Amino acid sequence: MLVSWNTTNMCNLACAHCYRDAGQKAEDELSTAEGKALIDEIAGAGFKIMIFSGGEPLMRPDIYDLIAYAASRGLRPVLGSNGTLITPEVAGRLVQAGARAIGISLDSVDPGAHDGFRAEKGSWQAAVEGMKNCRAAGLPFQVHTTVMDWNEEEVEGLTDLAVELGGIAHHVFFLVPTGRALAIEHTTLRARQYEQLLRRLLKKQQTAGLEVKPTCAPQFIRVADQLGAKTRFTRGCLAGIAYCLVNPVGDLQACAYLDKAVGNVRETLFGKMWREAELFRVLRSRRYSGKCGTCEYRDTCGGCRARAQFYHGDYMAEEPWCLYRGGRVATHEA
Repeated sequence: MLVSWNTTNMCNLACAHCYRDAGQKAEDELSTAEGKALIDEIAGAGFKIMIFSGGEPLMRPDIYDLIAYAASRGLRPVLGSNGTLITPEVAGRLVQAGARAIGISLDSVDPGAHDGFRAEKGSWQAAVEGMKNCRAAGLPFQVHTTVMDWNEEEVEGLTDLAVELGGIAHHVFFLVPTGRALAIEHTTLRARQYEQLLRRLLKKQQTAGLEVKPTCAPQFIRVADQLGAKTRFTRGCLAGIAYCLVNPVGDLQACAYLDKAVGNVRETLFGKMWREAELFRVLRSRRYSGKCGTCEYRDTCGGCRARAQFYHGDYMAEEPWCLYRGGRVATHEA
């Protein structure tokens, strides 16, 4: 099981797709002491991987202390970062603190396109330098790409770049409209594009030399099965089942993109909410409606619950961008 903690809403970039609408520090973010208490609860609840994210987690002054504390509690601390602040010194401090890996965002092979999307000139080069600094310090990194209609043809090229830079994986995130991404919903891939890109990614996985994983596109489990492609993953959507997220002020959500808090860690213990929250109970029931409810891949795919909420107003509704219908892939979108 894994948990993300948005350690801060502070960020040095203003990316067009940011689900947190990050930039300025949020009022009343969890303190160091509260963060350590949260880590205790997370470890006690049986989680294994803790993702420190943001905003930009490297803007939080106590991040190294928090990473070290998580490691001391037997968790595997990893980070999600835009990479632009990772100097050789920062990379070294992360390793010393006990960080085990870091995901760094890169959305185009074209520096100008990436910089435009991230709203900061030079952010592409800074992210690449951050990757090189991680490699030199012995901190494994993976490349994170958010895919939209304007960069989908670049994805395999980004995988090749990840290999060239020494990355251990390339995780491709399929856009979910929430936060600032609401303004760019029109760029999200639709069902036919999803299906085609998932097949391309799973084929690329076979020859890439590193892990290629679609994220927020749970139907990749079904596509992998149909293609006979090997993958170590056994479940698509993990929201509320084997994954959850704590935001900067302590609200607990099933995932980053399903903006429904089940409570706050300042008021109710994390472990109690994880075990007992009604929203989590519903998600774990797998009682989906529509085509997801009758699909033979219901228990392994699960459909994107956040996408169902956005497009249908019901997080247990069917996945809107899946072409699979009763044992076959539809020839056109509904």
